[in-house]
Amino acid sequence: MTIVSSPVQPLTPVGLSALLREGSTSEHQAAEGSSFMGELLAGRVSREGYAVYLSCLRRVYAALEGTAATLVADPVASAVIDPSLERLAAIDADLEFWGGFVEHASPATDAYVSRIQQTAGDGAAFVAHHYTRYLGDLSGGQAIGRLLARQFELDGAGVAFYAFPEIPKPKPYKDAYRERLDALPLDPGQQQAVLAEVKTVFGLNGALFAELTQQLPAWQH
Repeated sequence: MTIVSSPVQPLTPVGLSALLREGSTSEHQAAEGSSFMGELLAGRVSREGYAVYLSCLRRVYAALEGTAATLVADPVASAVIDPSLERLAAIDADLEFWGGFVEHASPATDAYVSRIQQTAGDGAAFVAHHYTRYLGDLSGGQAIGRLLARQFELDGAGVAFYAFPEIPKPKPYKDAYRERLDALPLDPGQQQAVLAEVKTVFGLNGALFAELTQQLPAWQH
């Protein structure tokens, strides 16, 4: 009897978007499970506590959007940079509602800002930060905005950070964003480096939430 072996099927290459999503699942879940966010979404964090959180985020987005401005001609970073995603003006509007920017010592925010600024000479590393923040904002961030509006009875005020008026349909935008990621001219080693940076970003986010969680007793009510 002759045994005919099946032809070996070539492995289908994994696109960068799938690699980032699947390769950072555990880090993503760890960052999402913070006590601070749980208490905030349950309505048990004071206005001051939320203003501190927004003030930390403002520093992060100032670094992110300032770095983006230096990379608009970069062949890799320019594929994802889009002014319609920018959050800084929205955060400023929200801070005005919540009482203004809070000068607050935050080593975790310092570390996060420093890491973003280091990507000014590395478009691929910047993409990792851009992807992690903005696609998160367009995904779970939308639900967070609705929960906050309900818990604080905001009637639409103070949650501009979670609104994207220039992107009325997030899903098609996110699909197109992922297509742009998959089209980036990165070899497998460079793709793995982007994944490693995404994991680092989730770690930086986790450290910020851990820092905020330590201060919860002063903000809970």
